[in-house]
Formats: sequence, structure tokens, C-alpha cells
Amino acid sequence: MIDVIPLKYGAAFKRIFGQPEVFNRFAQDVLGLELNIDKVHTEYEYPEPIGFVRSRYDLFAEDAERRIIVEIQHVKEEDFFDRFLYYHLISMAEQVRGFAAYCFERTVFTIVVLTSVPRDGSVNFSCAVSDFSPVDERGNRVAVYPHRLVFLSPPQAGPHTPPAVRRWLDFIADSLDGKMEESSGSDDMFRKLIEEMRRQKVDPAVLAEIKDESAWEEAKELFKKEGRQSGLEEGREAGLKEGIEVGMEKGIEQGALAQQRRTVLQARQMGMDAAAIAALVGLAEDEVKEMLLTNQAG
Repeated sequence: MIDVIPLKYGAAFKRIFGQPEVFNRFAQDVLGLELNIDKVHTEYEYPEPIGFVRSRYDLFAEDAERRIIVEIQHVKEEDFFDRFLYYHLISMAEQVRGFAAYCFERTVFTIVVLTSVPRDGSVNFSCAVSDFSPVDERGNRVAVYPHRLVFLSPPQAGPHTPPAVRRWLDFIADSLDGKMEESSGSDDMFRKLIEEMRRQKVDPAVLAEIKDESAWEEAKELFKKEGRQSGLEEGREAGLKEGIEVGMEKGIEQGALAQQRRTVLQARQMGMDAAAIAALVGLAEDEVKEMLLTNQAG
């Protein structure tokens, strides 16, 4: 077994898959297309905002010769279906810049990699594809829109996963616990990637990014778990005094406030700054700073 940086962390994922050689081969295996990509952008944003939310793409590349845009996203959140449909549509709408005609000069492919399975059970597949081609009354597909949105779930890879896709999903899934079998390197590229992932174990820049990401994930999970528990418990206590309905509402509100304070202090202990904590708990940065000062004074 080899110790590696798990590909569940965005910093490691982007470093590995942001290499043009790796990006090309991964995208080709998933999409079944020959691509010619010589540059991959990380954290890419379009120069001008499209829509009301500014989208940022983990990995973004364009095949200039065939005018194909390929986006690859790494995600662990539970709202991925809506979020990445939005990202996909924005990459299409961004191309319509004039008033003369609606024209998509580039075909857009969005690949979403899910390194964990959502709790709601909405993902029970290893590979799912959504396209925009209409289907007529006879069940025939009208091939007018070539755009595709692809969801990949490495933990769900199995015998029905397309072979070219499965080798990538197995590779990603094998890394998720921080250890990999040497046999995961089935060819020269995979062996090279395993060696690079092992080197990243001692790369200070990568470790710093992963530490921040890990602290953020841990704090979010703690907030979700303890927020539910403390809110219900305090709601029950208040309900005994003021009536079930009023007590539950008041108790849950007080519990949520108490949990916010605990989360702020725990996140601070993990090394997060006030701005990051404010984004995590949904407060203004000044409110977070006031909580921290109050705790120091107490």
C-alpha cells in the first residue's frame, strides 16, 4: 500500500487532473472524443459575468481546433444537480454575445466528478449522461444539440460502468482513503500519477490548501450535526414551560444561536479567519468578530 493525498480534496484533484496530458486522456475516455487541449485553467471565470451568479470552474479547457469546451468539476456537496446544470448552461449562454442570431459556436461538455455519495440516496449510478437532443413521438432522437452533462461517481463503479470510464473511477476511488494499491498503476500514466500523488504528501503548498479544505468540511459537518441536535433538545425544554409549539420554535432558535457560537469558536481553533467563518455560519464578518471578542473577554 502507498500513502497518497486523497483525490477527495480539490487541491490535490486539480493538481493531478489540471495537467494537459491527464486532462486530455481523461476527457477522451469519458466523452469518447479525440481532443487536442494544450492548456488547462484552474478556478476559471469568464471575463464578463453571465447571469446573477458568477460561476467559477475548477478545471476548464478549450479544444481550439474543434471549438469544444470541456469543464471538469470536483464536488462533494449535495446540491450538485442544480448547481452544475447552471454551470453547464452558463457555458452555453456565454457564447451568445450578439443580437443577430442565437448561435453556439462551441459544443459544451461538463464532467462532474462526485467523490462521495449524498446522504439522500440520489446517486445510485457510476456514470450518468444528460443531453439536450429532443425525442420525437416515435421515440427517435433528433440530433440537433451535441452538448452533454456527465456525472461520474467513483464510489459506485461496477460491472456496468463503461471500461474506459471505470479505470478512472477505480483510480479515484482507490485514493479516497489516502492509501492506494501499487497495482492501481495499470499503465505508465497511472503509475506516474501515483508517484506524483505520493510526492504531494510532502508538498507544503498542497498540504496548506488541503488543511484549509479539511477544516472547512469538518466544521460544516459539525455545524449540521450539532445544530440539529441542540436545536431539538433546547426546543423540547422550552416547550415544557411555554407550550409545545411556541417552546419548540423558541428552543430551536436559541439552539441554533448557541450552535453558531460554538461553531465560530471551533472554526477559529482550526485556524480559519473571520471571513471564512462568516461564510460558513451565515453571519456578517463583524458579528463573528464580536463573538470572538466576547469569548476572549469571558
